[in-house]
Amino acid sequence: MNLNLPNHLGVIIDGNRRWAKKRGLPPWKGHEAGAKKLNEFLNWCLEVGIQNVSIYTLSTENLNRPKEELKHLFRILEEYIDGLLNNKERFALLEKYEVKVRFVGELNRLPKKLIKLMGKLMEKTAKYQKRVLNFLVAYGGKSEIVNAIKKIAEEIVKRGKIEISEKDVEKYLYIPIPLDLVIRTGGYQRLSNFLLWQASYAEIYVTKTLWPDFSKKEFIKALKWYSRQKRNFGR
Repeated sequence: MNLNLPNHLGVIIDGNRRWAKKRGLPPWKGHEAGAKKLNEFLNWCLEVGIQNVSIYTLSTENLNRPKEELKHLFRILEEYIDGLLNNKERFALLEKYEVKVRFVGELNRLPKKLIKLMGKLMEKTAKYQKRVLNFLVAYGGKSEIVNAIKKIAEEIVKRGKIEISEKDVEKYLYIPIPLDLVIRTGGYQRLSNFLLWQASYAEIYVTKTLWPDFSKKEFIKALKWYSRQKRNFGR
């Protein structure tokens, strides 16, 4: 299969709660189904050879959801990360493809147990350099840019000279690599505060398919669609 693959693929996971509602289930059952789909999806990304993948796992706005739902969301995240750490088959995939796993966002807003698990997985995969898998957790694009500007301001005070370039901003972003393709499931045509700086010239593929129902066939369809796009970056 001859595809022009994106170097950096971003995924906005959407539709878990609607998937559960259609089946008369509580929201967290949709999130559980979504976590299973994420395992499949990451395997597909590794198989086809995408170098950088960023998954919009939990936004800062999501932290305002009902306490009961958040409790289950954190539980599902803990179980998912624990599986990557301790399931031999799943960790073997990270080893095989030399995947560095990163968690980015306002992680201090998360439960301590979850933060600890994230730290362990990042430490365990820190040596790998061939692929990068970013999980955006308690993340907001505007907040990321504000954080970068604060750090630039600190540098300006030290230098005593006001000079700011795009490279200066990118230096302090959680993820400095520009997005090439964003896949959004669930049908809504919006970025929802996802990697706003990095998505400046990204191609955006939207499907009405709810995340738990997203298939490998549709994934390949999205990559084929991306391969046909003429990217001129505003020129």
